Amino acid sequence: MTHWIWAAGAVQLGIVAANVLLPKRLDLRENLGKLSPMLRQVFLVHWFYILFVLVGFSAVCFFFADELAGGSRLGRFVSGGISIFWLLRLFLQLFYYDREFRRRTAVLDATYCLALAFLGAVFALGAFGGFSQ
Repeated sequence: MTHWIWAAGAVQLGIVAANVLLPKRLDLRENLGKLSPMLRQVFLVHWFYILFVLVGFSAVCFFFADELAGGSRLGRFVSGGISIFWLLRLFLQLFYYDREFRRRTAVLDATYCLALAFLGAVFALGAFGGFSQ
């Protein structure tokens, strides 16, 4: 069942790639221009660090899929952590982020929510050894 983990790695890379288009959609230049330099720097550093983490998650999926699929205790632990990461992100997407913006971008929002649910589910199954042979 490592194919599901590989698919999760690809989905995570897709999320990273989508972040290339996000600054324009969010009118980032104008909105960040309203912030103090320090807040702008914190925002950008956090954004890039999150993208770096997602690339790392993807690499782990591609190179250690068997372990993430329940093949080892460490793999199950990492899968559990990644599952919590994505399920928390889904919760925030649904209940915290601006509803009006989400309504205006309903198709993208629904696609993203499905991706988050998929990632949470795949890694939860790995955490519980659901993919082990």
